[in-house]
Amino acid sequence: MTAPAPAADFLDPAALMSIRNLELRARAVVEGFCHGIHRSPFHGFSVEFTEYRPYTIGDDPRYLDWRLMARTDRYFIKKYEDETNLRCHLLVDQSRSMSFGATVTKADYARTLAATLAYFLSKQGDAAGLLSFDEKVREYLPARNRPGHLRRLMLALEQPAGGGSTDLTAPLRRLAELVQKRGLVVFISDLLAPVEELERALALLTAARHEVIVFQVLDPAELTFDFPASTRFVDAETGREMLIDPARARADYTQRLEAHLATVQDICQRLGISYARLTTSQPLELALLDFLKLRAGRGKLVSRRNGARA
Repeated sequence: MTAPAPAADFLDPAALMSIRNLELRARAVVEGFCHGIHRSPFHGFSVEFTEYRPYTIGDDPRYLDWRLMARTDRYFIKKYEDETNLRCHLLVDQSRSMSFGATVTKADYARTLAATLAYFLSKQGDAAGLLSFDEKVREYLPARNRPGHLRRLMLALEQPAGGGSTDLTAPLRRLAELVQKRGLVVFISDLLAPVEELERALALLTAARHEVIVFQVLDPAELTFDFPASTRFVDAETGREMLIDPARARADYTQRLEAHLATVQDICQRLGISYARLTTSQPLELALLDFLKLRAGRGKLVSRRNGARA
């Protein structure tokens, strides 16, 4: 696919967070995204991918759109009317570890991403729901598309992070129990928690034939461990304080983190779950683009290294 407009044309996350109203923040991202798309060779992407779905083996080839194939070099089928209304549940981590961030916290970035997706889906006539969690489920709103529902979802997202430790399995299990009808689940978390049970919990959703997208949100400093010497660290979830020399600890830390991230990606790949890693310094418009690309190519992985796509 052709790259979208340069990231410089998009809103800097720190500037975006100065908009206090979450719905206005989401609107700014969506409008900036659409403006960037219309100014780029990617023009038409958002429209085409809301009206079409990728061709899969077993589909009737008579319904292939050959004109779209000629423009994109990919095979798409026009959606039937009953396929166009999507039901999406946003699963958002609000645990204490998400409050980390010097300029933009992971919690603010995650809730803005969730608000952006809800706003975008609502404008398409799709239904969005919410389940926020820390060590337990905090808020649950079923997927709806009716007057007032988007505002209620935004108000629920505005609740500050600050719960206890992260429990990744309980909310996934709870969502599998609550949502019986097949739909889309978007899981937004830093995933900095033991993942021994993560695969089993995610498998509950895929077994129910939900389409699942995982967005792992991290602060850039968590990837580089680029802190001043002799820094005092406080475990956000336990309150334990540790005095650490980052220069001495960096190699071991990055090795452990890379192993953890690789495990998360491997779990998603085995289950056919789409995965994208985001940092809080990246424009939300690019996260929205990732969402559309992941929906177009199920079971894909999207990651960035120094601003480049993998």
